[in-house]
Amino acid sequence: MERLFFVLSGVYGFLGVALGAFGAHGLKARLDALPDGALRASWWQTGSQYHLIHALALALAALLAARTGGSAATAAGFLFAGGVLLFSGSLYVMTLTGTRALVAVTPLGGLLLLAGWVSVTVAALGIAKG
Repeated sequence: MERLFFVLSGVYGFLGVALGAFGAHGLKARLDALPDGALRASWWQTGSQYHLIHALALALAALLAARTGGSAATAAGFLFAGGVLLFSGSLYVMTLTGTRALVAVTPLGGLLLLAGWVSVTVAALGIAKG
């Protein structure tokens, strides 16, 4: 699992930087012209920030998986990967389209991210015992 999570960490990190730069530069003129442009720009900013943070969290899950081999570290990796897709992905789509249809998906992604951090804690406690 650790190899998968390291690969996902690299891919998510790359995409997080690229999408953050796109939001800061490529979307700026488009969003500035919209009445809700500032709100949509903040969605993009939040999405890319959480995207990047959790790209690093995936690397942490990979390290824990390599060290413990336990299910908590593996769960953390999958929870982070899914959480980024749902949380950041829904914010990106809402920013680009202006639709708020995915507003219920964003908190679900956030819950997955939170569950990932709980899993990291459980995995770390397992290291402390062993």
